[in-house]
Amino acid sequence: MYYNRKRAIIKNTIFILAILILAVVATYNIYYHFSRATDIEYSSESLDITFHEQNGSKVTLVKAVPVSDSVGLSSAAYTFTVKNNLTEPVEYKVKLVDDADAIIKDLCTEQQIPKELLRVSIKVGNGKNSVYTLSDLENGVLENDIIGALEEKNYSIRLWLNNSPTMSIGNDLHYHGIIEIVEDNDKLAIR
Repeated sequence: MYYNRKRAIIKNTIFILAILILAVVATYNIYYHFSRATDIEYSSESLDITFHEQNGSKVTLVKAVPVSDSVGLSSAAYTFTVKNNLTEPVEYKVKLVDDADAIIKDLCTEQQIPKELLRVSIKVGNGKNSVYTLSDLENGVLENDIIGALEEKNYSIRLWLNNSPTMSIGNDLHYHGIIEIVEDNDKLAIR
């Protein structure tokens, strides 16, 4: 049998290129499939909001264990992006409010964690975390901000149970909330 080295090299090169092309196409499709599955779009008249979690704007705290602020600040974050589509600045608020629909659906009105025990932080881009007790927020407003023309801002919100030695809390208590973006004090960004 005759062995043609040149033919074997060409055959192996084509085979390796086919595998590489298949790997690149598969990786591209998998990445964009999951990327699109987690982005939930909301919008108002001039803002587009993209939530980067599977559950979108919904915030849930179940099986909460009291932790210190330093541990709470290292917990998983709810992230989203606010983008201004106008050529002028837009004023808006970021709010964390109770999710009445989830509370009614779960029949858990009596099992809500008291707001005095919930700590929440908000971080804009690479800035510093602002930490609040949920009961201290007026109407749940975490941030009043103005976004510049065609600008985009990234946010991360974390929620945890305050490590308070004065109150004992049961394992059956939890919290259901929604992150809302309100433009010009009255126009809620919706799906």
